[in-house]
Amino acid sequence: MTTLDFIAAYGPLLLSGLFATLRICVLATLIAIPLGLVVALLLRSRHAASRWIARAYVEVMRGTPILVVLFLLYYGGPSFGLVLEAEPVGILGLGLYGAGYFAEILRAGLQSIAQGQIEAARMLGIPPMRILWRIQLPQTLRLVVPPSINQIIVLIKESAALSIITVPELTKIGAQIANETFAVIQPYLAVALLYWLLIEILAALGHWLERKVRHA
Repeated sequence: MTTLDFIAAYGPLLLSGLFATLRICVLATLIAIPLGLVVALLLRSRHAASRWIARAYVEVMRGTPILVVLFLLYYGGPSFGLVLEAEPVGILGLGLYGAGYFAEILRAGLQSIAQGQIEAARMLGIPPMRILWRIQLPQTLRLVVPPSINQIIVLIKESAALSIITVPELTKIGAQIANETFAVIQPYLAVALLYWLLIEILAALGHWLERKVRHA
């Protein structure tokens, strides 16, 4: 099969896998960042129990392979009444996994804010939540854009593990085409190229966003 024949026959299928990967990673990121922020705030809590729980979550997620997290949710979930299709499990698993990393990114960003600003705001009687939303988070977001983009790129590459639980994302589609055609090089080169393009676009978007927030 020539390259043109391959593109004509399997291009739409590969694009469907690419869009599935993109959809899954976007939804997982929408879980990971807010949850990571909550965990980051708990890591800075005055209550030792809250800090311990948050730290345990971060260490478990950062110390456990994503595939194990997916297996626990997909195959072990029904034992706890959690019965989900493969794609929702993939989204939830990636989101929970990513939250452990985003928590550390956001914690470091919050910690880098000058304590004098926080103390001055408290002396002016500004409520803690207002300090967080109006002083800490805007400055933190400027600092965490580069590592956050890197972490999203990692999630995109980790999403390939979803093929093991039959999610029809890009890697799974590549394997399916390889099984149908008995070819290896063309399907996986196409998969690699599409991952590379997706990550390059995200990296360019990250650089643009970094410049925007730096001059905001």
